[in-house]
Amino acid sequence: KEIAEFFNRPTAIVFSTGYTANLGVISTLADHNAVVLLDADSHASIYDACSLGGAEIIRFRHNDVNDLERRMVRLGERAKEAIIIVEGIYSMLGDVAPLAEIVDIKRRLGGYLIVDEAHSFGVLGATGRGLAEAVGVEDDVDIIVGTFSKSLASIGGFAVGSEAMEVLRYGSRPYIFTASPSPSCIATVRSSLRTIASQPELRQKLMDNANHLYDGLQKLGYELSSHISPVVPVIIGSKEEGLRIWRKLISLGVYVNLILPPAAPAGITLLRCSVNAAHSREQIDAIIQAFATQKQ
Repeated sequence: KEIAEFFNRPTAIVFSTGYTANLGVISTLADHNAVVLLDADSHASIYDACSLGGAEIIRFRHNDVNDLERRMVRLGERAKEAIIIVEGIYSMLGDVAPLAEIVDIKRRLGGYLIVDEAHSFGVLGATGRGLAEAVGVEDDVDIIVGTFSKSLASIGGFAVGSEAMEVLRYGSRPYIFTASPSPSCIATVRSSLRTIASQPELRQKLMDNANHLYDGLQKLGYELSSHISPVVPVIIGSKEEGLRIWRKLISLGVYVNLILPPAAPAGITLLRCSVNAAHSREQIDAIIQAFATQKQ
């Protein structure tokens, strides 16, 4: 109920993880009769969900609205029932979906839109509801899926939408045949929701930290994503170089995620920095300095 109220939606369903939220929603709606158009960089849970449901999968190039529109047009009348799936903030490169343009395509050609706000929930938008709120297209998004394990510091997943989404409670196998999140996890979620609602300054602090880290790494000459978000990936050419820098950073007291293919795009290695509002300016400076030692 509190999740539904937060997103101003009539229905919310809670899952045991963010992975099972995507699995439960998408595999149920995208069955063997469905066509799904998904961003090529979609999370593994989205791909797995489409495969489980048996849907026809059509990939469009990452964040390429022209490619999406071409593929929708080719579907003809089938486009009206197609399901478009994108993410708010993409977890590896930290870039955002061109959601306003995607909504424009949906308005003209039809279809349904699912947005995974796992990394944008609590981060973007005036009240923290994510990218759809930030760009003013919430009414055009049919279902929002998210997780409790990012901004809410807990475990679990959720989906919000219209009353029609209630069918998932009776037809979604990943929802029916798994345990619910524990009471302690839900208590953490409820507390975190109140914090997001009552302390919007934390979102500003978060983005200030992300901007400071991004600017510092960019000045050092590192290749970064084109978009600034709390996910700040440093793009390294080779696996060997990425592993060397990662180990050196650990020795300097800085932990980042080493991301290799297939989690990273083919042919590159990522050193993925995840910024939060609790990081101090001194800590961000220390991270920048640690990366600077690898340029000397």
